[in-house]
This record gives sequence, C-alpha cells and structure tokens, in this order.
Amino acid sequence: MQKPKNAFGAFKRILSYMAEYKALLLLVVVFIICSSLANVIGTSFLQKIIDNYLTPLIKDSGNAELYRGFMAVLGQMMLVYVIGALCTFGYSRIMLNISTKTLFKIRTDLFTHMETLPIKYFDTHTHGELMSRYTNDIDTIREMLSNAVSSFISSAVTIIGVFVMMVYYSWQLTLVSIGMLFVILFLTGKIGGKSGKYFKEQQKEIGAVNGYIEEMIDGQKVVKVFVHEKQAKEEFEQLNDRLCEASTNANTFANILGPVNNNLGHVQYALTAVVGGILAIKGVHSFSGPIMVGTVVAFLQYTRNFSMPISQVSQLFNSVLSALAGAERIFNMIDEPSEVDDGYVTLVNAKEAPDGTLTECSERTGVWAWKHPHKADGTITYTKVQGRVEFDDVTFGYEENKTVLNGISLYAKPGQKIAFVGSTGAGKTTITNLINRFYDVPDGKIRYDGININKIKKDDLRRSLSMVLQDTHLFTGTVMDNIRYGKLDATDEEVIKAAKLANADSFIRHLPDGYDTMLYSDGANLSQGQRQLLAIARAAVADPPVLILDEATSSIDTRTEALIEKGMDSLMEGRTVFVIAHRLSTVRNSDAIMVLEHGNIIERGNHDALIADHGKYYQLYTGMFELS
Repeated sequence: MQKPKNAFGAFKRILSYMAEYKALLLLVVVFIICSSLANVIGTSFLQKIIDNYLTPLIKDSGNAELYRGFMAVLGQMMLVYVIGALCTFGYSRIMLNISTKTLFKIRTDLFTHMETLPIKYFDTHTHGELMSRYTNDIDTIREMLSNAVSSFISSAVTIIGVFVMMVYYSWQLTLVSIGMLFVILFLTGKIGGKSGKYFKEQQKEIGAVNGYIEEMIDGQKVVKVFVHEKQAKEEFEQLNDRLCEASTNANTFANILGPVNNNLGHVQYALTAVVGGILAIKGVHSFSGPIMVGTVVAFLQYTRNFSMPISQVSQLFNSVLSALAGAERIFNMIDEPSEVDDGYVTLVNAKEAPDGTLTECSERTGVWAWKHPHKADGTITYTKVQGRVEFDDVTFGYEENKTVLNGISLYAKPGQKIAFVGSTGAGKTTITNLINRFYDVPDGKIRYDGININKIKKDDLRRSLSMVLQDTHLFTGTVMDNIRYGKLDATDEEVIKAAKLANADSFIRHLPDGYDTMLYSDGANLSQGQRQLLAIARAAVADPPVLILDEATSSIDTRTEALIEKGMDSLMEGRTVFVIAHRLSTVRNSDAIMVLEHGNIIERGNHDALIADHGKYYQLYTGMFELS
C-alpha cells in the first residue's frame, strides 16, 4: 500500500468524523487502560503466590493459614483478570460501533460528493480505481478503527505499566531487557524501512488488476464472441504476475518482521532467566526487596508482556500506514472540486396570458419559462422555453492543445430536427456534451432560447433536455421504475403513455410481470433492442423541449426501427431534436444535416440538397465512402 504523504493530516481527518463520539471514545480509553492495568497487576500476583505461599508450603504443607492466604490471593488474581476481560469486551464492542458509524459517514460523504463531480473526472479515472475507494480503502480504515487504534493504546499502556513493574522488581534485569529492546527496535526500523518503499508499486498493480477484472466482467460477451478467452487469461496472468511480484517485494520485509521480533523475544526471555537465576542465588536486592524465585518468574512474565506489545505495534505499523494511505485517497476524492455552476437563470413553471405575457406558477402547467434575474437593475424577465439552440464560433478540446471542434457555428430553430453525420472522432458527440454543459466552452458561445447557457443553472438546463444514448444503462428495479427515471413524479399512466409512444408497450406487456418485471445487471434479461426502447420511453416521459438522440436506434433492427418510427416522429413533434446516426436512413427527414470532419462542418443542408451537391454526404449515402 502506498505510504501516506501526510499521515497526521489523514488521521486528524478521520478523528474529525469521530468528534461526536468523544464521550464514548473517552470511555473506550478508560476501558483500555483498565484492561491493560488488569493484566499488569494480575501478573504481579505470581511473585506473591510463589514467594509468599508456594515456597513456604513446600516446607510446611500442613499450614492452614498459608492455604487460606493462597486461596485468597488466587481469588483476587481471578477478580482482576475478570475485570480486565470485561473491560476488553466493553471497549471492543464500543469501538466496533463507533467504527461502523464513522465508516457510514465517510462512505456517505464520498458517494454524495462523487455525485457532484464533473464528467471530466470520470473520463480521467477508471471505474476500478474509483471502486477501490469504496472497497479496499474503506476496508483498511475499518481494520484500523476496529483493531489497530485500540491495540496501539493498549500496547502503550501495557508497555508503561510493565516497565514500571520491571524496574520495581529488578532494575538490574530491566537493564538487560532494555539492551535487548534496543536491538529489537534497531532491526524493526531497518526491516520496516525496507518494506515501506515497495508498497506504492503494490497499490498501483492492485488498481490495474481491479480495473482489468471489471472490464472483463462488463465485456464478457464480447470476449466469448471473438473467442478471446485465452488472450484475456494471458493478459490477466501478466497483470497478476506483476501484482504478485509487487506484493512479494512489499510484504517480504513486512512478514519477516514479526518472526524476527518473536525470536529476539525468546532470546531476551532466556537471557533474563539466566541472569535472574544468578541474581536470586546471590540474593541481590532491588526496590521490592531480595530477588527470589517468584520475583524472577514474575519478571520473566513481564518480559514477555513487554516484548509482545512492541512486536504487535511493529506488525500494526504497516497496517496503519496502509489505512492512512487509503484514507488519504478517499479524502483526495472528497476534496476534488465539485462541478462549477455559476448559472443564475432557472427553469420554472409558467402561465401564459393571451397577450403572451408569462408569469411564474407553482403548479405544473405544461408551459416552461426561463426565469432570468438581471443583476444590473434587479428586474426579472421570463423567456418561454422553445428549444432554440445556437452555436456561435465554438472551439473546444478535451485536452489542452488538442482541438476537437474548430469554430463551429449552427442554428436550430424550435421544432427542427438537426442531424450530425461524420466519422468517429469528428466531434458529433462533443456537440451534444457541450449542449448539456458536461464541459464548458472556452471559446465561442452557445445560446439556448437566446440565453448564454453559461448563465443557466446546470440542473435546470439538463431538466430541459433529454438524451437517448447509444450505450443504454438500466438500473436494478422494475420496468416502470426505469422509465420513470426520466421524470420521478410521473404517474403510472404517464409512464405507460410514454412506453406506447416509443412502441415499447407491446413487448413490456409480454414480460412475466409486465411493467412490474424486475430488471437486473443492467437489463441483462432484455434484448439490446428492448433496452434501447426503454431508454427512448424514458426520454419520452421527461417530455423535454430539446431531445438528443446519440445513435439511439443503433441497437434496433430495421423492422423494430420501422415500428418505432411513427412513435419517434410523435416524440419529436414540436421539439428541437439533435440526432447522431451512422445509419443514414434515420436522418433523411431531418431539417438540416451537418457533415462533420475533423471538428469542422464541411457540408450542411437537407437530404435532397446534399444529394444534389454530390459531396461527402452523397458519397456516404450512396456507399461510395463508408463511415469509420
């Protein structure tokens, strides 16, 4: 896992999500301290049991008072450990609850902010990369919050408590333990430092593998159609090999850290036992009194308790770094600038007086208007939404110094059907992207009903438009719900009317549950043509003044196309329609056809005029030249 650039900043950001749980977190700290101290105090009973009771009982086995004292100390020891166990259970459950709620808020913020990001962000980041934020990165934070944080606090308290008891029982043996501790810390630093630099490459390869797997799942039909299973497997094996190599390099040093520390702990244990035995034989004194067998046994247990938390912390180190790196990736996405919307012209319901005057209305009237507040004098004007679209010398490129459209100018009157024809990459879809303000125009202007679209709020602009895309996406839910996605408050009658308009009603009623048939996996239980018909019905129920059809009939056979042609004509009636089509038969009845090539409009006119010109469109229509 990539190391965080600002570990403290990422951790502080996580803590800000836990701010409302301050009281519970304080209780967790108290429970952790009690649990750790219970283990420390419980161990101290070993010295009393051995030196004060077991050793005397060996010499005087019939002493009832010693037996009673022995049983009393055992009871006290058991009570201390029971309290420690209850505290451990308490802080574990509380931390689990806090971590779950914290992750809920982080995940909610991540998804909520993702919905505000511009299309450009999704065009420049793979789906696998974005999904890893919700899976791998969230999971590493969960592991850190549920286990690592409490383990760190517990280890810190245990180390301090144990160290105090070790000094109390024998400062001489403590020096031996500290000497071994420096050896352990030195090796931990060396090995941990070696492992850190390999984790960045591992994370990169994980993202590549996730992205490829998602791509293969989505394109499984294509893989099988072209019998590319072997090639897909070989490409996956190459990616998997790189991930395996990166993971091996990343985890080699991390995985040997624990065993090395454990073995050094055994060495420390043996060395302490030998030195402790010598000190006991010689009767050396410490703060607790003369060093005896019980003192050495208790100290050995403390030695184990001392090295174990240090080993645990060293093993958690990479886990915490991994979680903080994941948190940093999540917060980077949350900190991505939202889609900028500086528009102030809004879409409102309106009433139209006989003289054509428009007034705003809270009820649905079927008449829409642009509410245009003028900053200069504070007045408000209303412009009826008619669907008049104008491009004025628009130049645009997705990347700097790489132009896609070169000074495009066009005019679509209300109710006109404008078709765009041209090779792939000519700029057809880019024009529709700009109408929706998925991207803003750096040079030139686009006007909608005479208003610069940069002045129109994006949500209102997009509500006045409907798009039918070549790649249809259906959501998990009923057929009715998927059509209603175009207008969430549409009644069942409006949905059915839209389906009839798109000639989708017939096949829907033949589905097992009709309009209540559940769709899964992007409508996998429907044919491609049926899915496209539902997309057209979705656009129909929105009832917009402007309709954009981006290869809308590309997945429909010619017979189905003929069936929906009348429905499409009804849908397009009275609307401004932009059509992108490779199938030129679908654009014959367009009011104007724009032929694009390399971002330029090289021909424009209706079908008959372009055929008469014997230009590029004529070549395309007659088959003399094919679209690529």
